[in-house]
Amino acid sequence: MFLKTLIVDDEYPARNELRFLLEKYDYVQIVGEATNAREAMLLIHALDYSIVFLDIAMPGLSGLELSKTIAEMNRHPLIVFVTAHEEYAIEAFGVNAVDYLLKPVDTRRLDKTMAKVLQLTQANPPVKPAEPTEEKRKSIGLIPVEHKGKTILVDEKNIVYLFASNDYTFIKTNKEKYLTRFTLKDLEKRLNPNLFFRCHRSYLVNIKKAKEVVPMVNGTLVLVVDDNEKSEVPVSRSQSKTIRSLLGM
Repeated sequence: MFLKTLIVDDEYPARNELRFLLEKYDYVQIVGEATNAREAMLLIHALDYSIVFLDIAMPGLSGLELSKTIAEMNRHPLIVFVTAHEEYAIEAFGVNAVDYLLKPVDTRRLDKTMAKVLQLTQANPPVKPAEPTEEKRKSIGLIPVEHKGKTILVDEKNIVYLFASNDYTFIKTNKEKYLTRFTLKDLEKRLNPNLFFRCHRSYLVNIKKAKEVVPMVNGTLVLVVDDNEKSEVPVSRSQSKTIRSLLGM
């Protein structure tokens, strides 16, 4: 069992230090970092996190205010505060935080905290999300991807096309190509069906990003899309008929 973990702190050295300390726990999977409450809530809505390590003193909404918002969610992650301010401890436990760690984090204290986390997650194992959760993900329109040690949220409106190659799936925007942990089938379910079309067994295309339709001699089509490379996306023979009908060709 892996515990999907989010680190929320406005200071990079603090996030980096905590990431280093957590890497020794083989059941911890750090799949996101945020520098403020707004970034954190976007990530929490996009992924089912098991635990959030949360700083208190941050620009904008404080960690305490954020924790109260998290606690109001129907299914919410466990919260561990990591802060340099000891005076907020009583208020922090008011939101049922697992623990309140002071910086610099003592490794023995962290061991005890993680033991509590394991006890709580084993006593209340995560349940499979209900179908409305998938609908909510679709309505948000954000796809989380790992990029350069961070979790980036890609807005579906910025996706030009997606493709599968060997055992990997990639998301192509105008300038970037991201590797994603989702399968093409998973992404097809998450994305807006009015925007994205399964043009090929290995490709999904944002139909609004198609700029040119090129007929091929074998009866298939190629879509030239609006990215910085003017990429060519193949359309299978069966889906070529659908595209022709869809575009009134």
